[in-house]
Amino acid sequence: MSLKEELNSGKFVTTAEICPPRGTDAAEFIKKARLLKGRIAAANVTDNQRAVMRLSSLACSVILLKEGLDPVFQMTCRDRNRLALQSDIMGAWALGVRNILALTGDHVSAGDHREAKAVFDLDSVQLVSVIDTLNHGRNMNNTELRGATDFFLGAVVAPEATPWEPEEIKFEKKVAAGAKFFQTQAIFDMEKFKTFFDFADKTGAKVLGGILLLKSSKMAHYLNNNVPGVHVPQNLIEELEGANDQLEKGIEIASRQVRELKRFCHGAHIMAIGQEESVVKILEGA
Repeated sequence: MSLKEELNSGKFVTTAEICPPRGTDAAEFIKKARLLKGRIAAANVTDNQRAVMRLSSLACSVILLKEGLDPVFQMTCRDRNRLALQSDIMGAWALGVRNILALTGDHVSAGDHREAKAVFDLDSVQLVSVIDTLNHGRNMNNTELRGATDFFLGAVVAPEATPWEPEEIKFEKKVAAGAKFFQTQAIFDMEKFKTFFDFADKTGAKVLGGILLLKSSKMAHYLNNNVPGVHVPQNLIEELEGANDQLEKGIEIASRQVRELKRFCHGAHIMAIGQEESVVKILEGA
């Protein structure tokens, strides 16, 4: 079943990220894909995540297709103008990719090519609208296409953003622009997320709660100090600090979060950031 079919079936659905390699050797990427095959509904392929140069999301999405995994092709606004965005989106469809996730993208100042010129010709809301337009057989200039796309169109939301109101407006705009599913940024406050889910569920969009694997207390402190919209509570930091093996404790916490999501949410999106083998343990614990 495709990701769209799985979500529409009413089952609790799990997706996970697999980061492309920093080069053309995809052996490790394929190894991780095979490890997750049959355990997740779809695998997200990040698009130069954190503005660090990697093998293209499109190429890796096609590799996943060959491995029998349903890919979620991530597309950011950072690196391409509207011509390239539309061209690559149609290219992905022509190559068999059926799920797409529209994002703004981390600024180049956070990455490994800080001298690069950020594009941001469109923002994430506009990108959702463009993909929806392509799905209806026309381009941004309202020119009819010789063959439309029909992507299962996704977007991102940060339920723990403070203040919440600007994020709420963006969420509603993305739904209005055509987004059918959302994978959230990392969540740690389940009561707050439940409130968001009850609001989001009324729009008809499917929501997968973002579960970020905390590898250590040092990572948790870094997130709190450097990543807007993410707040790791002090009690979880203390859990990590008190553990003999902080990675194993992080896996235990993530498993617990997935179990909580199963009570009310459409699914979970697991972000292990290079620790894809830990996704298996998280799912087993959940």
